[in-house]
Amino acid sequence: MKKIGVIPNWHKNNTALVVDKMRTFFKQRSIPLKIVATDEADFYSSTSLAEQLSDLYDKLKLIIVVGGDGTILRVARDLACWSVPVLGINLGHKGFLAEIEVEQMERFLQYIATGQYDFQERMMLEAILQRGDEELGRYLALNDIVVARGPFSRNIKVDSFINNDFMESYSGDGIIISTPTGSTAYSLSAGGPIVNPVMELFLITPICPHSLYNRSVIVDGSDIISLKVESRQVQVVLTVDGQVLFALEDDDRITVSRPAQKVKLVCFHENSFYRLLHHKLKA
Repeated sequence: MKKIGVIPNWHKNNTALVVDKMRTFFKQRSIPLKIVATDEADFYSSTSLAEQLSDLYDKLKLIIVVGGDGTILRVARDLACWSVPVLGINLGHKGFLAEIEVEQMERFLQYIATGQYDFQERMMLEAILQRGDEELGRYLALNDIVVARGPFSRNIKVDSFINNDFMESYSGDGIIISTPTGSTAYSLSAGGPIVNPVMELFLITPICPHSLYNRSVIVDGSDIISLKVESRQVQVVLTVDGQVLFALEDDDRITVSRPAQKVKLVCFHENSFYRLLHHKLKA
């Protein structure tokens, strides 16, 4: 029998209490549970969770993540290749990725125990970083990739291309390429639109542009986006889901496309994106 895996963020308040309650709940129903005791140092190490937890491959039918959006993002990126549904229990703040709040936990765990749940497939993005003819890295993201100036830098210039056609030259603090799931994250803070997360598209949102006409652009999920950095010898960084950081140089090129991998996020019939949106944004 496949197990339910639990990946907690042990540095969140009340994590131990929540995990103990889950352990008791599933034990009473004879449902096998595997608590992954990954500490913070291991969780945010350069070694992917897929490597750290390789002994669990093909042994889990569901992964429950106890934490905030940051915890869910790391699990989603690293374990997307496993194709296992992920349920988020929110111990953070807004928690747009988490399906349930901790005070709702027992009711929704009952749905899990009786199989009354479904999942949504969320598109991801893949960013390939190139410097000249050398490929420096490939990064999966569920929310976004961001090219932005460093903390003490002047404005930067990023040229954008869609399917090799020049689109716009953005001058300002940087640019965000986000998925629909990421539309409620950094892109929203930068003035981008909110998009239903099951759609297949990319959002291109400038950060503090030095032009009044620069606004978000929505492109098809099958399009290929290329970004060329002109840093003028100032600090420029690439971030992936706000967690992976890489220092960029002049003429570095980032190519963004839709990978084959998708993330399966558990959902329940009584919840909906629009109800969640109303609840999260009204505060």
